Amino acid sequence: MASISLKNIIKRYGVGKSATQVIHGVNAEIADGEFIVIVGPSGCGKSTLLRMVAGLEEVSGGEVCIGSRVVNDLEPADRDIAMVFQNYALYPHMSVFDNMAYGLKIAKVPKDEIKTRVDKAAKILELGGLLERKPRDMSGGQRQRVAMGRAIVRQPQVFLFDEPLSNLDAKLRAQTRLEIQKLHRELGITSLFVTHDQVEAMTLAQRMMVMNAGVMEQFGTPEEVYNRPASTFVASFIGSPPMNLLKNAPDGKSGQTLGTILGIRPEHLDISNSGWSLKVEAIELLGAERLVYATLNDERVIIRCDEHQPSPAIGSTIYATPRADKVHHFDAATGKRIS
Repeated sequence: MASISLKNIIKRYGVGKSATQVIHGVNAEIADGEFIVIVGPSGCGKSTLLRMVAGLEEVSGGEVCIGSRVVNDLEPADRDIAMVFQNYALYPHMSVFDNMAYGLKIAKVPKDEIKTRVDKAAKILELGGLLERKPRDMSGGQRQRVAMGRAIVRQPQVFLFDEPLSNLDAKLRAQTRLEIQKLHRELGITSLFVTHDQVEAMTLAQRMMVMNAGVMEQFGTPEEVYNRPASTFVASFIGSPPMNLLKNAPDGKSGQTLGTILGIRPEHLDISNSGWSLKVEAIELLGAERLVYATLNDERVIIRCDEHQPSPAIGSTIYATPRADKVHHFDAATGKRIS
């Protein structure tokens, strides 16, 4: 196992004046054994950053360190990493055992050692009864576990996951998330996990990097990112439904607008007998809770209500009060958090 250090990482495509910079000076110190999730929308640079750690993309500027080594100029095979991709990349003509053992055979690991490692990984991933099957005879979730098993047997210093759950349905994604958590608890190997799914990020990460247009907007625990978002981008991307971000919210005293962007999460707005005057536009039922969609000064506001609260009528006017200790303020020009 090893720590990872990213020092002012820059990525450009092209040369000279025509070069396009897509990663803008990312700095992060990742401790030995940490599980880090890199999250952001499509095109934000998260996979590019991961591929630079893996050695599949050249680093244009800065240093990537794994353990005590600067690995910028090392081939992927020399970095002591194992990668799990979105597509399982299994050999269809090989059994599960042979798929998991293939890399070790190429590395000329002794047969007894190969069997020991594959059997151990199969036990961890509950694949013990499937070792003779071919990939075509397995479900998507089982194939993904085989891909993870192939990475485990290599006993790397670092695991790199590039959207490994994207091809799974919702139920399998939730199940596989639990398996990945269990895997990390058992092995304790430093891991970087890329996803565009903020639910995956919140449930898996010990700490998370939120990427936006090649910039790391925030790096912190899920609790820090959710409770104290560093920018309007983070506030709107992390959370389902996202934080309400209002440019024209009254300050509650003079009735004047604040001049900053006010943020309040839907669960921190309480329907009451006074406060903001809102017109109800729609209601979304979600089993034990409901989302009330309303407007305030022509801006959309979402309120999360539990099943015990009466449901307002569509088209009616309601009043809501933001909880004072849960209000966030952001600079209207930069979008950055105001302390």
